[in-house]
Amino acid sequence: MPIYALGDLHLSLFVDKPMDIFGQTWEHHTEQIEANWRTVVNNNDTVLLPGDLSWGMTLDEAVPDLEWMARLPGHQIMIRGNHDYWWHGITRLRQTLATNQTAIQNDAVVAEGYAICGTRGWLLPSHPQFDVNDEPIFRRELERLRLSLTAASKLDMPIIAMLHYPPCSSNNHQTEFTEILESYNVKVCIYGHLHGPTHRFAFEGEQNGVTYRLVSADFVNFSPIRLNP
Repeated sequence: MPIYALGDLHLSLFVDKPMDIFGQTWEHHTEQIEANWRTVVNNNDTVLLPGDLSWGMTLDEAVPDLEWMARLPGHQIMIRGNHDYWWHGITRLRQTLATNQTAIQNDAVVAEGYAICGTRGWLLPSHPQFDVNDEPIFRRELERLRLSLTAASKLDMPIIAMLHYPPCSSNNHQTEFTEILESYNVKVCIYGHLHGPTHRFAFEGEQNGVTYRLVSADFVNFSPIRLNP
């Protein structure tokens, strides 16, 4: 069965956070996502969601968005993004999610013959806004990626890794994130976070055995893209 990916849904069914303030591309984006999703995804398919799912500040505020997602076809596997402020406490979150939704945190799951893992990631040290306060978060996310990849490697399957932040950039292909991904023989790494003009910083393609794909909603025309053959 197919595995699809779509990042940065930025849903706001409960909170007042219209995305069209970021440009015409985002007008009626929720309706665009639903229409495209239902066109390409079937109930037995899998959809990977690399973060920034809901603008809710608490889990209760995010529930309408999560329930809206759950009504879409397919099994959904998600990680946290930098704007998913509602993601606190993996146990309560997993108890809240629908039966067709799975949240990854320091672990891995199986989908269609692949081990799926991931973590949020963080700004790269080469980013102009990176400072001393970012360093411990960056190091923590590297370790969380290792934990998730270690769990994935025990499943003895090809690995697809999810990050929310880009693991590298168009002018910085080799980073500590990419080195870890390569060391675990990851086949595909998807990521999001980049929107509009910042799409130009994306790196897509194969490097040292890992294929990188940017799947931010506005980059892929608000439609899930297929990852496996």
